[in-house]
Amino acid sequence: MRIATWNVNSIRARVGRVVDWMVREDIDVLAMQEIKCKPPQFPAQAFEDAGYELAVHGLSQWNGVAFASRLEMTDVATGFPGMPGFLKGQEGPGLPLEARALGVTVEDLRLWSLYVPNGRSLDDPHFAYKLDWLERLRAHARNELARDPHLALALMGDWNVAPFERDMGDPSFVPGKATHISEPERAAFRAFEAEGIFDVVRPLAPEGYTFWDYKQLRFPRNEGMRIDFILGSPAFADLVTAASIHRNERKGDAPSDHVPVVVELALEGEDDDRPMIF
Repeated sequence: MRIATWNVNSIRARVGRVVDWMVREDIDVLAMQEIKCKPPQFPAQAFEDAGYELAVHGLSQWNGVAFASRLEMTDVATGFPGMPGFLKGQEGPGLPLEARALGVTVEDLRLWSLYVPNGRSLDDPHFAYKLDWLERLRAHARNELARDPHLALALMGDWNVAPFERDMGDPSFVPGKATHISEPERAAFRAFEAEGIFDVVRPLAPEGYTFWDYKQLRFPRNEGMRIDFILGSPAFADLVTAASIHRNERKGDAPSDHVPVVVELALEGEDDDRPMIF
């Protein structure tokens, strides 16, 4: 099974690229972020024609997460328990929940498509929201694994954190002044390891950025950052046989500013009798 995550930066603008890539790369399940549309606006027909079913969670022209899968998806959840909300200028409980998390179960795998808040700036309320969001996500993952230590859990998406120095190549992100590279954010990312949830891509694909800003020739200069990850529980990690970052998807006409990250899983009883779509 081939599973991928991709911040598509508006699915309506890039549906052709996304579906073509999925078919070409034989992707079984794709977690998408920043779809920027409500479910009725999602370009479903192109995916369905290619043999994929959909789970979509979007509330406006911002944010939004989705799954496309060749296999049946069950236990669909729009948001995780305890997920905080956000409304600029407001504090406290009961704030609106954004479309940033979507969970599905596929073949006994519990998969989440996640679009972690950006943070905006170190002194912005959105930064505190980001840290709280990550902590609540970690608590949810901890609870899930406490209930079932053998759960094959994957947290996939745009984490908006560059965990290590080698993950940041954009000179506009200045230490001490910029988000994505601050110690609180990096500590929040590392904290998932304490729950037994690890980056399953880096051991197999140790180098490579996943995002390049559209401005200042960032991509031609390779001034990018690695902020898109697939974190997995031990049961999920044990299934991973290969991983890759598809840098070439940043090239060509109207690309997303992110590229896909892919893992290949060896599932018991898996065969190659699936119908191919051409």
